[in-house]
Amino acid sequence: MEVIRSAGLAGVAHGFLGRRGGVSAGEVAGLNVGPSDPRLAGDDAGAVAANRARAVAAVLPGARLVTVYQVHSADCVVAGEWEDAERPHADALVSDRPGLLLGILTADCAPVLLADGQAGVIGAAHAGWKGALGGVIESTVAAMVGLGARREAIHAAIGPCIAQASYEVDAAFAERFATSGGIRGDCFAPGKAGHWQFDLSGYVARRLDGAGVGLVEQMGLDTYQDARRFFSFRRATHLGQAAYGRQISLIGLTV
Repeated sequence: MEVIRSAGLAGVAHGFLGRRGGVSAGEVAGLNVGPSDPRLAGDDAGAVAANRARAVAAVLPGARLVTVYQVHSADCVVAGEWEDAERPHADALVSDRPGLLLGILTADCAPVLLADGQAGVIGAAHAGWKGALGGVIESTVAAMVGLGARREAIHAAIGPCIAQASYEVDAAFAERFATSGGIRGDCFAPGKAGHWQFDLSGYVARRLDGAGVGLVEQMGLDTYQDARRFFSFRRATHLGQAAYGRQISLIGLTV
């Protein structure tokens, strides 16, 4: 199993996991952690459960995994010990409780792990373009501050996601960012006629900077291009596959 770690989050249990080291087979072969209904990912419940258990053991053994029902929103919640079927609809969660392992599922969107090590406050956010534009980063940072974190003491890492070279969008997509007041800068590069290449990781980094986060690290790993290491929704769509897997990013506080 490959656990990718951020230098900026050293001292905090965390990891960005890809598809290596799991038990799933077929189009979602590897460490597919799937949605709540594994059938939607072309996998079976037993394999998904085994993969999730392996992921937890690799990052914070004995911890309780807590996730949310991701809906591409800007909503962030304080993590609780809810059952999987009772997960709140949100796209980020924060905690100051040791023993909880916050998990975010992605398949091209940007997973963001955050920590104020001194305050003992952590966060995890699912930042697709819609959530990032809507303010999920700012919601997460604000929720961490509400638990005692200091903005300037927060370290954040942006994990594997679709890279600019792989993320072609049309002019209407780019215009959305201009008309909403979203940060554009060099996050859009000219592509073929009428199209742009969008830098999702760079855009998320700008939102983190704007929220006052003290340290931002971009891991620079492209989910679309590296099929051996990562699942990718866009790649699966381009290949005409019936299912696509999800990888998980985790962060927790030790007891």
